[in-house]
Amino acid sequence: MGPLRVAVIGGGPGGLYAAALLKRLDPRRDITVWERNAPDDTFGFGVVLSDETLGGIEHADPVVHAALQAEFVRWDDIDVVHRGTRHTSGGHGFAALGRRRLLEILHERCRQLGVNLRFRSQAPPAADLARDHDLVVAADGVHSATREAHADAFRPRVEEHRCRYIWLAADFAFDAFRFETAETEHGVMQLHGYPYSASDSTVIVEMREEVWRAAGFDEIDVRESVERCAKIFTDALGGRGLRSNNSAWTAFRTVVNEKWSHGNVVLVGDAAHTAHFSIGSGTKLAVEDALALAACLQEQPTTAEGLAAYEAERRPVVASTQRAARASLEWFENLGLYLDQPARQFAFNLLTRSRRVTHDNLRLRDPRFTEAVERDFGCPPGTPPMFTPLRLRDLTLRNRVVVSPMDMYSAQAGVPGDFHLVHLGARALGGAGLVMTEMVCVSPEGRITPGCGGLYTPEQATAWRRITEFAHTQAPGTAVGVQLGHSGRKGSTKLMWEGIDEPLPEGNWPLVAASPLPYKPGSQTPHELTRDELADVREQFTSAAVRAADAGFDLLELHCAHGYLLSGFLSPLSNHRTDAYGGSLTNRLRFPLEVFDAVRDVWPGDRPMTVRISATDWADGGTDADDAVEIARAFAAHGADAIDVSTGQVVADEKPAYGRSYQVPFADRIRNETGIPVISVGAISSWDDVNSLILAGRTDLCALARPHLYDPHWTLHAAAEQGYAGPGVAWPKPYEAGSRPPQTGRLDAPKPRLTLGG
Repeated sequence: MGPLRVAVIGGGPGGLYAAALLKRLDPRRDITVWERNAPDDTFGFGVVLSDETLGGIEHADPVVHAALQAEFVRWDDIDVVHRGTRHTSGGHGFAALGRRRLLEILHERCRQLGVNLRFRSQAPPAADLARDHDLVVAADGVHSATREAHADAFRPRVEEHRCRYIWLAADFAFDAFRFETAETEHGVMQLHGYPYSASDSTVIVEMREEVWRAAGFDEIDVRESVERCAKIFTDALGGRGLRSNNSAWTAFRTVVNEKWSHGNVVLVGDAAHTAHFSIGSGTKLAVEDALALAACLQEQPTTAEGLAAYEAERRPVVASTQRAARASLEWFENLGLYLDQPARQFAFNLLTRSRRVTHDNLRLRDPRFTEAVERDFGCPPGTPPMFTPLRLRDLTLRNRVVVSPMDMYSAQAGVPGDFHLVHLGARALGGAGLVMTEMVCVSPEGRITPGCGGLYTPEQATAWRRITEFAHTQAPGTAVGVQLGHSGRKGSTKLMWEGIDEPLPEGNWPLVAASPLPYKPGSQTPHELTRDELADVREQFTSAAVRAADAGFDLLELHCAHGYLLSGFLSPLSNHRTDAYGGSLTNRLRFPLEVFDAVRDVWPGDRPMTVRISATDWADGGTDADDAVEIARAFAAHGADAIDVSTGQVVADEKPAYGRSYQVPFADRIRNETGIPVISVGAISSWDDVNSLILAGRTDLCALARPHLYDPHWTLHAAAEQGYAGPGVAWPKPYEAGSRPPQTGRLDAPKPRLTLGG
């Protein structure tokens, strides 16, 4: 039967729409909405809804859909204005209306259906309502009193971000979604604007906290703030003014809850989650929450099961949106990094900032704009960005795809065998511009596991030469790189599939590290390296580098990431030394730089050297993004040709923020703050992502690991799927017959999951 007596706390779009849908699905329900404000009070101005959301509304309630359709302002273009140059991208399809009008439509629908609306009424506490209602819907916003009252059950995490913004309006309609930057004496500021009626636009002005304070906005009232914002963006506004409506400067807060329901109390909209306004998803998410909640309560036999189904359905969707919103938010927080980009590339970078819009779908939306960005970048006609070459010293990589280093744990006494020949050879044949070995260890004691490859004996060097010769002969144009490293405190462990980072049950070898700190409880405690021993380790690296050069490798990467020996010196969490190699970042860099210099001295001058770093330890007190910039800058000053930017694996209790391309922002910042080329890694899985990141100027190369395990010919297939057959990739002669994607059978699209009409 589902809940019959329902209380809704909060009369915003999410709460009102949930009430309307629940009443429509079962007219017997007694539903009351408590709203502490008056019916015509509203904060903000316009709201944007996607076609996807509107489709759900159309299925669920054609009356509301028809009313919205009659009010919408629609447009397709996005204008990006940077340093006086405007670039327009079309084909985006927006629909907006005034927030007040949206509320009026929902008020009217609720009254038609018999929902009891109580305005200027503070709702009783959720716990009190829960005792005499079957369901309590908490739609009480980002500052939800319900969430805070039951924080022990919902377990919220609220993160405040680094920009201040104010929500304003203009008495004219922009003809596009407009983004504009203003470079002031205090720092960069940005405007986000869009029409929401034939004569009105929403205008949001945003800037970093330190810029906001330097400009004096913290010392003036809202009226003066509004006047100053209008003067700063006078060109965008055509000299017209701005107005406020209960406006105030605020910092955006991201809300995440571990649980969305507690007994018969459930959170929807901003009470449950927030997503940054720059992707226009607050009202969208709230309305979609209401749709899903009503549907799940209708489909499930009990309220408890309905609430569980609602959360299970919505949580992954919201998590994906929040990841995109965070990427967008951080892009605007770091806007200053991109100011020197050419205006058209800057526009492309902005458009693709959240990864919801990509190179491929932007090419479909606006091929003329995308082709212009490609020409500016230097793409020959018909050449995707990923298939443009990159030169590092005398090595020219024919495309921007790297087979990322992946430990295979399949060597015998450090000697790579037939497995490595087939593994690396297959990926060389697969078309990537650069194929990297696993971490190749510089000594027996520097191995991670007994199955790790090495370069500390002539036999090992001979075996590696067999692999490089195969790649160079059978896949001409493919470069092969070696990653040199030492396990440090993370050595003498089982093979990955036997127990990752677990100590060997027998046959252990002694470990060395920056400090005598075990990697995790139960791990072996390493010996702290003395100065003489540091010199010995440095010699091991140079000897291995000489062998690598003789073995025919085209590029050498020094492994200073993931908690291995050199990384252990860089992180304050694993380096507690009190001598010249510990303490400040300058001191912690000292030994890794000494090793780099020594290796660079013996590595052929025409061949490039890169360095892999962990840009954050994902742990309090560890290396962070600011440190990573300085680490990259130091290696660049010593002659590194590129920085391979990974993260984490330095301490066992890390808390990574996983997600699509989740490590790219660290590489992006290093590239655009220091100017050194970067290699991005971390959940980059599609060729569309690679094209987008390269063209936006966020990275120079993309290293993919798991996709190359799934498909050794990932790059060849990326070329085939894009219809590309130029010099950036070459099919081996025996494989040319497979250079076109095979035909597939018919795939009928599934019917819509849910229809609430009728």
